Amino acid sequence: QVQLVESGGGLVEPGGSLRLSCAASGFTFSSYPMSWYRQAPGKERELVAAITSTGGSTNYADSVKGRFTISRDNAKNTMYLQMNSLKPEDTAVYYCYAHYRVLTWDYDLWGQGTQVTISS
Repeated sequence: QVQLVESGGGLVEPGGSLRLSCAASGFTFSSYPMSWYRQAPGKERELVAAITSTGGSTNYADSVKGRFTISRDNAKNTMYLQMNSLKPEDTAVYYCYAHYRVLTWDYDLWGQGTQVTISS
């Protein structure tokens, strides 16, 4: 079972927090970088945050820098996105993404997405 499964989305008021989780299976999770993307209605899917295989380095979209924190626990094959100080413009479907390799073949793997809605 090669898959990514997101959880933790929901409805939260502006200024609130959510913690998303992405459970990975079917590939060597610890060998690959991971990313969170999001897609709001009518907009292109955008990269939110990325993390190296060991978790030693991270990158963030300017729009979330200082508010979101990406992390991973390789022992649990799980990636996280801690979202603080949430804004209405953070409303989107959030997707977990992996690009992994088997021999010479590259694969793109997406989770099913989890809805995050920021509203009063």
